[in-house]
Amino acid sequence: MNPRRISKPIRIGDVTIGGGAPIVVQSMTKTETADVMSTVAQIKELEDCGCELVRVAVPDTEAARAIKAIKKDVSIPLIADIHFDHRLALTALESGCDGLRLNPGNISERNKVKEVAKAAKERNVPIRVGVNAGSLPPSPNPKLSISEQMVEAALAQVRLLEELDFGLIKVSVKAFDVPTTIEAYSSIAQKIPYPLHIGVTESGPPRTGIIRSTVGISTLLYEGIGDTIRVSLSAHPREEVIAAYEILKSLDLRQHGPILVSCPSCGRAEVDIVKLAAEVEQELLKIDKPIKVAVMGCIVNGPGEAQDADIGIACGKGRAVLFKKGEKIKTIEEKDFVRVLMGEVGRF
Repeated sequence: MNPRRISKPIRIGDVTIGGGAPIVVQSMTKTETADVMSTVAQIKELEDCGCELVRVAVPDTEAARAIKAIKKDVSIPLIADIHFDHRLALTALESGCDGLRLNPGNISERNKVKEVAKAAKERNVPIRVGVNAGSLPPSPNPKLSISEQMVEAALAQVRLLEELDFGLIKVSVKAFDVPTTIEAYSSIAQKIPYPLHIGVTESGPPRTGIIRSTVGISTLLYEGIGDTIRVSLSAHPREEVIAAYEILKSLDLRQHGPILVSCPSCGRAEVDIVKLAAEVEQELLKIDKPIKVAVMGCIVNGPGEAQDADIGIACGKGRAVLFKKGEKIKTIEEKDFVRVLMGEVGRF
């Protein structure tokens, strides 16, 4: 893994982005922001699973004004997602948002950006220059590739903000196409000192979206690029947070909650390991401690993998051996697999 790119740190609320701080996990609500009760309820669900920043859509003045009421009942920083009308950014700032996302594809006029930058600077609120491949501004050089046009658009907005003496900047250059996304981030990472929010946009429902997002995000993180991530899924946003932490855990970049090691099962298995692993996975969602749990289905790899975990079971016909830190603790009956295993997890 390449050394991590060290960017200029910024703070969104009480969360530090860049400058060597831990990679931050964020998501976005899928409620109507003006519906304060529903939005607060969803943000609380995100807080419970470890989300550290949350973005809310601001399509109108009612949504922008709702931020003030939402912030009273949540504890994580709130980012206002602004498109087309810069005045919504001004209202969101007045309502107390902790960060802004502006899209250069639909807000790039100097006088409008200047007005927003001035108000944001007065409140010490960072702005994310959020470029999407699907909403690029017209390029003066249409022969450029999509990734090059994305970088061009981001740099133009960054330079404008710098000219306006605004330096609380974060940048993203997202596309649905993974190679395009990787190319854009790899390029812009060499051109600016600001932190980068990475992700693959519109990646799809969980089955395919997690794969697409993981390929793109993990490749960039392995190259040392990225200060905050979002896994964009057509699903409840808590699934985005869970997937994001699994990506970080798989690269040993952060530990958050349990790691489940389970075999894929095969003809050697003498228990329904697929069903068992699913039951254990569901139970582990209730645990926030960083513990490695193994559920193995036969004698080939089972004992070795189970011994490597903090807690694990290696299953045979009707029975399993329970391991703790490499030591055999006891043999348990099949009907007690989940109960006993989770009991040991709780005591760890």
